[in-house]
Amino acid sequence: MTYKRPADRYTKQAKAEGFAARSVYKLEEIDRRTKLLRPGLRVLDLGAAPGSWTQYVAPKVGPKGKVVAIDLDPLRVACGPNVQALEMDALGDLSVLDPYGPFDLVLSDMAPHTTGTPFADAARSEELVDRVLDVCERLLVPGGNVVAKLFRGEGFEALRARMRGIFSDVRLIKPEASRRESVELFLVGLGRKPPAPAEPAK
Repeated sequence: MTYKRPADRYTKQAKAEGFAARSVYKLEEIDRRTKLLRPGLRVLDLGAAPGSWTQYVAPKVGPKGKVVAIDLDPLRVACGPNVQALEMDALGDLSVLDPYGPFDLVLSDMAPHTTGTPFADAARSEELVDRVLDVCERLLVPGGNVVAKLFRGEGFEALRARMRGIFSDVRLIKPEASRRESVELFLVGLGRKPPAPAEPAK
């Protein structure tokens, strides 16, 4: 028999407010604490399905903003004209994202399929965040921001060090809407530093 987790207040609230998932309240808290979103931003939402983060972001950036929502699975919600939903592997060949950028904000609620082995799950999560940082280095404008979900493991300090090399301010946030037993955290990078100038060819 498949175990079904009982609905908590966030799940009930999401259903009542028409959001695709309770995870919307994690982003809402991060946004409230870091002032991420404002009208006119161009946002890349990686691992967007079922679509609650996209639902939250689209009205925040408004008609002059743009949200590109990417997942292997389709969104389960209808979104406005400022949303472009793409069914694709966002972390494969990164050049496929070039036509949609650059972006002011990159969001990632992606998590690996868990194995039940914390060490392995954390390592795979850290690999995903590392790939998200590759996307940031390629497509995030100077001054831009990132939010990425992470299962903290042995590679955490190296990952945070890489992030500090890219962003002026790096924060670690565990929102109230994260389940108490969850090992997830969110790495928030604020203020992308200007890329280092390319070294002249010898």
